[in-house]
Amino acid sequence: MLDKIEPGRIAVIGDVMIDRYITGSVNRISPEAPVPVLLHGNVRVVAGGAANVAANAAALGASVSLVGLVGDDAEAGELRAVLATYPSIDLAGLVVDTGRPTVTKTRVMSGRQQIVRIDAESALYPLPDIEAAVIAAGKTAVETADIVVFSDYAKGVLTDSVIAALIQAAKARGVPVIVDPKRRTFETYRGATLVTPNRRELFEATGLADDTDEQAALAASAAARQFGGDVLVTRAEKGMTLWRQGGAVAHVPAQAREVFDVSGAGDTALAALAVALASGLPVERGMVVANTAAAISVSKIGTAVVTREELVAALGHTELGSFAAGALATREEAVTIVRAWRERGERVVFTNGCFDLLHPGHIALIEAAAREGDRLVMGLNTDASVRRLKGESRPVQDEQARARVMGALRPVDLVVLFDEDTPLQLIEALVPDVLVKGADYKPEDVVGADFVIAQGGRLVLADLVAGRSTTALIQRANSP
Repeated sequence: MLDKIEPGRIAVIGDVMIDRYITGSVNRISPEAPVPVLLHGNVRVVAGGAANVAANAAALGASVSLVGLVGDDAEAGELRAVLATYPSIDLAGLVVDTGRPTVTKTRVMSGRQQIVRIDAESALYPLPDIEAAVIAAGKTAVETADIVVFSDYAKGVLTDSVIAALIQAAKARGVPVIVDPKRRTFETYRGATLVTPNRRELFEATGLADDTDEQAALAASAAARQFGGDVLVTRAEKGMTLWRQGGAVAHVPAQAREVFDVSGAGDTALAALAVALASGLPVERGMVVANTAAAISVSKIGTAVVTREELVAALGHTELGSFAAGALATREEAVTIVRAWRERGERVVFTNGCFDLLHPGHIALIEAAAREGDRLVMGLNTDASVRRLKGESRPVQDEQARARVMGALRPVDLVVLFDEDTPLQLIEALVPDVLVKGADYKPEDVVGADFVIAQGGRLVLADLVAGRSTTALIQRANSP
């Protein structure tokens, strides 16, 4: 879905930073003190904090208005140069405060190992005129935004007055506000739509653990009462938990990836969530998008940007990964999965039947169908459909049992039920590359053959195993 819709415009307001990485190699300990000696390699500068949120949102295709404070220093120039590589980020909202440095985090790295981090910052609240300038810039950004993001790192930008004024401005336009919090509790964010604490922040705000999904939902509901909105908890290896006003709860598990560096992963998840919501996706789907983006981010070294192409590809694998081989899928789910297979260049084969009592004739048909392509989808008549076709005494096994048996066969990739008398509507929805039926059919009698051929596909009539049928098995079982 993310690949097909416009990401919208996002206002990112908060603590912008520079993340500087000094990399090299360590081969000895200093004779002057028991510390490693780094043989200098290179220096890499990337956007951090709210600037990293903006960069990730831009990389995902959104237009961004960035609001924050920078100093009157060389680091501000470096940050502007980094962000200038993203033409869709508007930097007019960066307010210069001559009384503070541009927040900079310098990490010294030997290979993948961080040796030390050096921070240059001032967490003091800005003077009234600077605060007023931030509010003015924020209101300008909100005027054209589809969603507002507060990236709070407690570096002095998001004061009580800034938060209150900009939430009010967003509410006046009906624009949702997402907050990545740093306050001890969340009352200051009253009026926000969604707050996204991590596990530590949730515990500090509520005093409640989140070791289980149930505990996480309870803690999230307590946090929600502090500001009156929804809560999305990022729980590291435990995934994410969403609690919504009214009590609806959703969980997504963490995705298994090799973790190289968690720096900036929260910014990436926040940006992906904002892009998803600005695109019109519901928050439950946005949570999946954010979770996937975070998984990509932690697999990279240092503060990193996840591109739209990377996220769309990973979401495709996530969508497919929720279905094991032979799984029973709804028609809508099957359409999505088949489309993804086809986009990968895989040929999709379809055959169908009641498959009431599985016998060697069925197996021969299924094996023949599987040889015609890369993926085999089995259309299975529902119980109601079987009764209309075979009579009230059928089926012998209900649809769930038949689907389970069918899905356990090695050649079968997906099972889909259809309630109609024929599979025509299902075939038209899936648009398979190959349609397979038994050789006892004439080509003109195969339902859906004309449609498949008209779409550039083909019909295959597979040889049957003589003397094998479900009806014969039932008659034999009932004979004295």
